[in-house]
Amino acid sequence: MIHLPSQKKSGAILGYLNIIVKNLVNLIYVPLLLRFLGQADYGVFQMTNSVVFALTILSAGFYGSYVRFYMNERAAGSSDTDGGIKRLNGMFLIVYVVVAVLCLTAGAIMVAYVEEIFKHGLTPSEIGLARILLIIMSANVAVTMLSTPFDSYIIAHEQFVFQQSRQLFTTLAQPFLALFLLWIGTGAVGVACAQLAISIILLLLNISFAFRKLSMGISLTGLQWSLFKAIAIFSFWILLNQIFDLVNNNVPNFLLGAMESASAVTVFSIAVQIRNIFVSLSTTMSNVFVPQINRIVAVNDDNDVLIRLMTRVGRYQMIIFWLLFGGFIVVGHYFVILWAGKSNENAYWLCLIMVLPVMIPLTQNTGIEIQRAKNQHKARSLIYILTSVINIALTVSLIPRIGYWAPAIGYIASLLLGTGLFMNWYYHARIGLNMKFFWKKQFPTMVLATVVVCICLVGTRLLPITSIATFILWGAVYALLFCTGALKVSLTPEEREKILGRLRRKVSK
Repeated sequence: MIHLPSQKKSGAILGYLNIIVKNLVNLIYVPLLLRFLGQADYGVFQMTNSVVFALTILSAGFYGSYVRFYMNERAAGSSDTDGGIKRLNGMFLIVYVVVAVLCLTAGAIMVAYVEEIFKHGLTPSEIGLARILLIIMSANVAVTMLSTPFDSYIIAHEQFVFQQSRQLFTTLAQPFLALFLLWIGTGAVGVACAQLAISIILLLLNISFAFRKLSMGISLTGLQWSLFKAIAIFSFWILLNQIFDLVNNNVPNFLLGAMESASAVTVFSIAVQIRNIFVSLSTTMSNVFVPQINRIVAVNDDNDVLIRLMTRVGRYQMIIFWLLFGGFIVVGHYFVILWAGKSNENAYWLCLIMVLPVMIPLTQNTGIEIQRAKNQHKARSLIYILTSVINIALTVSLIPRIGYWAPAIGYIASLLLGTGLFMNWYYHARIGLNMKFFWKKQFPTMVLATVVVCICLVGTRLLPITSIATFILWGAVYALLFCTGALKVSLTPEEREKILGRLRRKVSK
C-alpha cells in the first residue's frame, strides 16, 4: 500500500466523502432544479454556465504551474519567509487580478452580443434569461480567479484537510441556498446568485487561512522578469491543454444550444454530469500527490519511483472506476429514468459511450503531473489541441443529423486519439515511464469487471430492474461480486492481507 502522510490520507478520505455527499445531494438537487426551472430553462442555465466557464481559459494555465515553481524554490533552499517565495506569490496575485478583470470584460462582450450568439437555438425569453445569467456567472468566474493564488499556496503546503473541508461546505451550502432562492421564486437567476455568494465566501476563507494559518507572504516589489517569463512559457503549454478540456467539456453545450435546442442541451448535460462523477473520483486521489511528484522530480527525478507511484495510484483508481462504472452499466438505465425522467433516458446511453474511454486518462492522472514536473508537457498540449479540432469538426458536422449524439462521438474520438494512443506512447518512449508495466498491473481488474458485468446483465434478463428493490438488489450483487474478485485479482498479497486483517479485527471487536 502507499503510506501517506496524515494530510494526504485524510485529504483523500475527505475527498471521497465529498464525492459521496455531492452525489447524494445531486440525487435530490438536479430533479428539483428540473422541476423548478423546467426542461428549457434548465438547458439555458447549463448552456450559459458552460459558456461562461470558458472564461477560466484566461487563467492561461498559471494555476497548474504554481506548485512546480514553489517546489523549485524550496529545493533551492528558500523558505516561505524568503523574498523568492514572497515575490512568486506577488507575481501570481498580480496575474490573477488581471485575469479577473479580463473575465469581467469578456463577460460584458458576451452580454452585448448574446442575441446574435443564440438567436438560432433559443427563444426571445430564453435569450433574456441567458443575458442575466451571463452577467452573474462572469462575476462568479472573476471571484474564483481572485481566489486561485491563495488556493494554490494552500495546496503547495499539502493542507488537503482544509481544502476538502472547504469543498464539503460548498457541496452542502450551494444547493441549499439555491433551493431556498428557487422556493421564493427567483428561478435560474437565483441559482446563479447562490453560486456567486458561495464563491465569495470561499475567497474569504482562502485568504484568511493562507495569511493566518500559513503566514503567506506577498511582495509586489523586486519582481523578476526572467521568472515571469519562465512561468509564462511553462503555463502556456498548460493553457493549450486547458483549451482541450474546455472544448471537450463545455463547447458541446454551447454548440447544441446554438444549433439544436435547449432540450438537447438538457439531455447531454445530464450525461455530462454523470460522466463528471467518474472524473472527480480519479482526480480526488491524484491531486494529493501533486506536491510529492514535484518534490521527487526536483530532488532526484527517479523514473522507477515515479512509474511505481503512477501504477499504484492508477490501480486504485481502476478499482474505484470499475466498481462504479460497472454498477452503472448494470443499474444505470433505471437510475437515469428515476432521477431525470423518461424524457432524458438517452443520457444513460450517452454516458456509457463517453465514460468507457475516460478510463484511460482517469487512471493516468498522476502522469500529467509527472509531465509538468519534468517540463515535458508541450507535446501533450499540441496533440490535445489537434484532437480538440477533430472533436469540434465532428460535432458541428453531425449535430444537424444526430443531435446530442454528435458531441459524444467527437468526445470519444478526441480521447482515444489523444489520451489513449498518443499519450501512452509518449509516456513510454519520451518521458521514460514503463507503460507496459503500468497496463500489466491494470489488466486483471479490467478482465474481472468485464466478467462480473456480463454475469449481472444476464441476470437482469431473468430478473429485470423494474423497482427500487430490484435496483438495490442488482447494485448490491454487482458490488459484492466485484469487491470479492478485486480482493483476489486486483490487490497484492500484502494489500489483501492488510485489508482482511483490519476486517478480522473489527469483527472480533
